[in-house]
Amino acid sequence: MSQNYPIALKIALLFVFITTLSTERVRAQGLGNSPYSALGLGETYNQANAANFGMGGVGISNASPFYLNLQNPALLARRGRFTAFEVGLIGQYKPDIRQLRSGVEQSQRDFGANLNYVALAFPATSRLAMSIGLRPFSYVDYQSRSYGRVRQNNTNTIYETEYTYSGRGALNKASFATGYRVGKNIYLGGDFSYLFGNITNNSDAQVLINTTPDSNPDPSQRQPQDIVVSRINRVNYGDLIVKLGAAWRPKLSENWHLNVGATIKPGTNVRARETDVYQQVTIGSGDTGGGSSLSDEDTLRNNTTSNVRLPQQLNFGITLERTNKLTVGVDVGLQRWSQYRTVSGQPGNLSDAVTLAAGLEYTPKANSTKYWDLVTYRAGFQYNQTPYVVEGNRVADVNGSVGISFPMGSYFVNYMNISAQGGQRGVLTGSQIRERYVRFTLGFSLNDLWFRRPVLD
Repeated sequence: MSQNYPIALKIALLFVFITTLSTERVRAQGLGNSPYSALGLGETYNQANAANFGMGGVGISNASPFYLNLQNPALLARRGRFTAFEVGLIGQYKPDIRQLRSGVEQSQRDFGANLNYVALAFPATSRLAMSIGLRPFSYVDYQSRSYGRVRQNNTNTIYETEYTYSGRGALNKASFATGYRVGKNIYLGGDFSYLFGNITNNSDAQVLINTTPDSNPDPSQRQPQDIVVSRINRVNYGDLIVKLGAAWRPKLSENWHLNVGATIKPGTNVRARETDVYQQVTIGSGDTGGGSSLSDEDTLRNNTTSNVRLPQQLNFGITLERTNKLTVGVDVGLQRWSQYRTVSGQPGNLSDAVTLAAGLEYTPKANSTKYWDLVTYRAGFQYNQTPYVVEGNRVADVNGSVGISFPMGSYFVNYMNISAQGGQRGVLTGSQIRERYVRFTLGFSLNDLWFRRPVLD
């Protein structure tokens, strides 16, 4: 190893340790409150690393010997002799979450952060490269409340009802990926990941009856307690998912290359274990607080094994690259979320999603000895037709991003990658929720030559 690499590695490992401790609570929340995470398997993470995140998430066809790009596992074979260790952090701030209810705008702010990825990639031969990694896949974090009246004989009574829905949880994946160069400029690869985690959804139905404390000393003055019917549904997931990739890199001229890439993630049944419990309780009040159970827990399912159907996902990318100078590219993705099925085999009320991303990457002068000539700049744009449908209208997500990579170390082969993305999801129409957000990523790419044979003079 080079003399400086162990120091950089220690810094990165310390960063991972501090991040893990400081975000222990945040990890359970993912990236903060997300009303749309109530659908499907929750809010899915962008699978781009910090460098690709800055150029709109473009990464199906383009790769670099200095940054990891696991969006297409075939591109691992383009890493050359370097072993790479990467770690990244992602955060999200929503300054404006708004919804129209009965003609009145309701708004709130929110923030969340998480460890985004940890990965190690290394060459096995001159043609074959491998990687191992750990990163979040999706998260659930929402709470909503609605009101109504008890109906009797198709007529509203005087008794009001309150319905509360909430959910928490996350799915993560541990991955092993490999890429192999076939011939001169064709690459094939596969990513084999174990998806694991759990999601808990709660729903409470309450009849608003009592306003008199249950601690009233006169029993004759005590009113019936508010009654809540509570349902807790918890699903644990654990199974293998696969992604296959291919890439082609023909040379156009002395300095220009065309990059073409594609990935497919087949539709997969993921093993799941579900526990579903109902119970009727009272709401406590007064000095003692707490409530009492009116019925024993009614367990509909107890650790029942079933399957969740994950949809097929296809991605295609094309980039034009001037070696070590400029890369301009476009990615297109299709996620067949209409194929998604819940643990009970029901459709998830989702539609097929489409993603269109465009981005560029520019390095002033890669062979220069001046520091600022070696800094890499990025910009990108992304349009997402999300799988969410509200009152017959599709929810769109539009955002733009910028990024920069700062070289580090004595030979400038290590990088600190910073990216930011700003956008909006949804519009204030009907009961849609409009979310304006700013996401940021901070990543470190540490490279060195491992497993070298010592040469004696």
